[in-house]
Amino acid sequence: MDAGVISAILFILMLGLLASGIWVAPALLAVGFFALEFFSPAPAGSLLASTVWDASWNWALTALPLFVWMGEILFRTRLSSDMFNGLSPWLARLPGGLLHVNIVGCGVMAAVAGSSAVTCATVGRMSIPELKKRGYDERMSIGTLAGSGTLGLLIPPSIMLIVYGVIAQQSISRMFIAGVVPGILIIGIFMTYVAIRALMNPALAPREEQRLSFLEKVKASRLLFPVVLLIFCVIGSIYGGFATPTEAATIGVLGALGLAWWSKSLNWASFMESLMGAVRTSCMIAFILAGAAFLSIAMGFTGVPRVLAGYVDAWNLSPAMLLVLLTVLYIFLGCFLDGVSMMVLTAAVVLPMVENAGIDLIWFGIFTVIVVEMAQITPPVGFNLFVLQGMTGRDIIQVTKASVPFFFLMLLGILIIGVFPEIVTWPVEYMIRKN
Repeated sequence: MDAGVISAILFILMLGLLASGIWVAPALLAVGFFALEFFSPAPAGSLLASTVWDASWNWALTALPLFVWMGEILFRTRLSSDMFNGLSPWLARLPGGLLHVNIVGCGVMAAVAGSSAVTCATVGRMSIPELKKRGYDERMSIGTLAGSGTLGLLIPPSIMLIVYGVIAQQSISRMFIAGVVPGILIIGIFMTYVAIRALMNPALAPREEQRLSFLEKVKASRLLFPVVLLIFCVIGSIYGGFATPTEAATIGVLGALGLAWWSKSLNWASFMESLMGAVRTSCMIAFILAGAAFLSIAMGFTGVPRVLAGYVDAWNLSPAMLLVLLTVLYIFLGCFLDGVSMMVLTAAVVLPMVENAGIDLIWFGIFTVIVVEMAQITPPVGFNLFVLQGMTGRDIIQVTKASVPFFFLMLLGILIIGVFPEIVTWPVEYMIRKN
């Protein structure tokens, strides 16, 4: 049977299973089993057993539950209030005022949580009522949170970067290093946009009149400094070559437990909640990765990726046009699937195409994560939109409208790293030379 027909049948089957409400991982396993059973002579049962086993003990995955647990611990501390009180004295005088706290606060939280939804919820829990009380434009408040909350997928230690590294067989350490500068770049783009909008329309962000001395600012930020120090220890140990991602994650967990104890927000109940939250999230992701590994093997036996890659080669697409095509594909998939599912579903077909086009797989990983970030604020399955809808009480249309400018700002970020790929690749090359 023609590979195009096979791929269409498998795609329709996948959509049907997902639409029925079945979990993503069983859907991946079912489609892979169906492909092997009906379109390949390979033994489906034996391959299922061996592939799932191989995928379950991947050493790179050991960092995943530890980083998730670190974020779960800090999510249950006073981090959100400490972050707002610590950042606001430094950022309040900028055009846009405390809206910048949303952006920078999400960047800080992203570096400890690794999750988009947790980042958005933690910062928004404190900032939304405070900004509303001070007369800030609600649409801008929601938009900055929606856009900046997605930084949890990009700034290391990002769960999404770990997932991509496992799927694409790339170094997790190098993926983390590659994500730092693009993350800072997008924070800078967001802050520039907010400042320009505030200068054009001062009513969006009231000017903060209170002036604090340098020592008063330092005193206000004293509770935030330990968290920033923890971030530097985790990322710095990887960047300096002193620790593997798993060892750095262990440092992060111990540091998070210490901070939670020091802030008197750690008790037996919160400890168990954080532990079980990490177990649930990690098991879900590991199950999806096992299903994706089996589907990739099944697709390889059917020959579909090779034939589809041949079709794309026949179109004579330039690398730039291929990336444009993939951007449209991921944004479309983001309307229906979460980020991890999008990445694992497309890996078997997309990664060979990208490699054949001569695109660096580490650079492509950062590109993919930014596009997946954009999908987090596209309806109807934009998780950040749901989080903000619940926190603000506004309908999904209003929240989506507030998020639209930040969707296009992330598109600008993709364009910049496309024109200047060294933004992603240079830190990795520097780390390789240094070590």
